[in-house]
Amino acid sequence: MRDSAKIANRFLTLAHERNDSLTPMQLLKLVYIAHGWGLGLYGVPLIRDEVQAWQYGPVIPRLYNKTRKFKSLSVTGHLPSEEPEGLTARETDLINQVYQHYGSMSGPALSRITHAIGTPWELTYKPGSFGIVIPNDLIEDHYSRLANQNR
Repeated sequence: MRDSAKIANRFLTLAHERNDSLTPMQLLKLVYIAHGWGLGLYGVPLIRDEVQAWQYGPVIPRLYNKTRKFKSLSVTGHLPSEEPEGLTARETDLINQVYQHYGSMSGPALSRITHAIGTPWELTYKPGSFGIVIPNDLIEDHYSRLANQNR
């Protein structure tokens, strides 16, 4: 399991290589989606940081706190991460595939995907509450079902 900023930095590198940029919302959603696919395809969490059900969707609080200063602007540079070592080939491939499929989508479009009926966020979020953790097993089940639909 990785620090979410380590995964975010890989997405930022991919965007930079394509002369693109990512907002905090896009980055948060992409890291969450990659985490979900990692669980759904391999049964292994990609990140060690908890995911919470906030009013506007699934949020990784540690990553949110590192990106919120950018507001709705593009995230520039790399985020501080506790992990100096590189990613495994499988982690890199997973992130690359997620970026290829979802990287061109806007923050609101990614948000619609993570807010849909039957998603882990929708099953966990309680209006008026804050900080409810979305369990990895719920995320794994959702993405495993998506993977099986796409086969």
